[in-house]
Amino acid sequence: MLRPFETLSRRGLLLTLGAGGVLAGSGRQALADPVFAEYPFQLGIAAGDPTHDGFVIWTRLAPRPMEIGHGMPSAPVPVKWEVATSRGFGNTVVRSGEAVARPELAHAVHVEVEGLEPAREYFYRFSAGLERTPSGRAKTAPAAGATTAQARFGVLGCQAYEQGFYTAHRKAAEENLDFIYCYGDYIYEGRGNRTYTGSGGTMENPRQHVGGEAYSLDDYRRRYAQYKLDADLQSSHASTAWFCTWDDHEIDNNWVQALDQDGTPPEIFMLRQQAAMQAWYEHMPVRRSAFPRGAVTQVYRHASWGDLLDLNFLDTRQYRSNQPCNEAWASTCPGVSAADAHVLGQAQEAWLYQNLDRSQAHWKVLAQQIMVMDLDRKEGPEPGFNLDSWAGYAIPRQRLLDRLRERRIGNTVILTGDEHQNYAGELYRDSRNPEGAPVATEFVATSISSSGDGQDQRADGRRYLADNPFLKFNNAQRGYVVCDVTPERWQTEFKVLDKVSERGGTLTTRAKFAVASGDARVVPA
Repeated sequence: MLRPFETLSRRGLLLTLGAGGVLAGSGRQALADPVFAEYPFQLGIAAGDPTHDGFVIWTRLAPRPMEIGHGMPSAPVPVKWEVATSRGFGNTVVRSGEAVARPELAHAVHVEVEGLEPAREYFYRFSAGLERTPSGRAKTAPAAGATTAQARFGVLGCQAYEQGFYTAHRKAAEENLDFIYCYGDYIYEGRGNRTYTGSGGTMENPRQHVGGEAYSLDDYRRRYAQYKLDADLQSSHASTAWFCTWDDHEIDNNWVQALDQDGTPPEIFMLRQQAAMQAWYEHMPVRRSAFPRGAVTQVYRHASWGDLLDLNFLDTRQYRSNQPCNEAWASTCPGVSAADAHVLGQAQEAWLYQNLDRSQAHWKVLAQQIMVMDLDRKEGPEPGFNLDSWAGYAIPRQRLLDRLRERRIGNTVILTGDEHQNYAGELYRDSRNPEGAPVATEFVATSISSSGDGQDQRADGRRYLADNPFLKFNNAQRGYVVCDVTPERWQTEFKVLDKVSERGGTLTTRAKFAVASGDARVVPA
């Protein structure tokens, strides 16, 4: 055994470390029993990807999270964890162990807890040296196929730190949800700005990013650290397990495949993708299956919630062909109907269709990022679309809706983000000439903070409702969505805030809409 020693991090943070030992499977010296000069769990805790017998629990050692090196030595450090059936822990601890916080992963820890009972609430916490985290809550899913009477979960995302406070997260933490689906835009990559331009003109940001635009691994780590230092976001994570996917701003605005919006050579942009994907993995409560391999990360996956929900979490960025028409807003061109266009890519699309064909659940969920409704967004007689949505990819969109219709895959609900507005609507193969009953239902959740305070309805939103009969609801405030689901009925509740430019916004229910089993029409609840 080595004698106790002291080490000084590159940032001057003194850590006293006890006797070392070799870490299993690493051949490297463990820095055991650390004594931290500053609290190491400043970025909070999280749980994710619940199954019938467990979930992932996450934390990261970062006494100085905004600094390069985050106040930690370049050495692995052991972290203890516990899972209990009560917040008091004590003799209710049912699982415990020790994980390794590795410097290669910014001292992040992902523990895949197994062997728990289905459909049960649990509590978890971490400790390192003499320091310990508060407890977090997570619920296991009902066993696959088990009769399940109800699920209540949240949908949220698009949380530009600069453009508003995270009051919605604090409110979501009070909902006692079974789980949360975060559709993406967890961070925004852009440089710090004092103002932003929204539908109401130029607005002053209530807070500001530290540093310039994120390009390197250190840049992305610092950006995640700034977001995760927010107490309201930490409370939301600690309240329930999350299913996390990404959209564009985790890497760069409107990226697809290895293409960015600036025409950067793909081989150069892939270096940025690799850095961003590693930072995403380091900070999300996801499983080892999402471990990045260069500039590739497996984000799409499936989960079930008893016999009630089949959840297909999609990735609409990594495998998508380039946006057509130079991505001009509210436009169209022959490229919209390109036969070789893809949104999901061949492998993910085949995987999704297989899941849908095999599903025996009451409700089939496509949890994804970009709107499937092909809203006509152009004023006047000629149509125009958001080309960074499924509307810019007519053939893949038709293929998806044809699959649902021809295979008679009913009770399909699509959950979407990206738009910074709330929408509810019905999906038809040909929205300009809808025939018969809708094929599926789509609910679009607004942003947590992106685009600032917002308003009840913008002028373009009123026009969208008038020009698109399949669209049943639109609202442009900040907030989140709560879905309350039984075998007979799906209800979506749109919860909105009166402001995010200041702390203490008031949360209200703006609208509730329902879908009956066997009928994809959207009706007020």
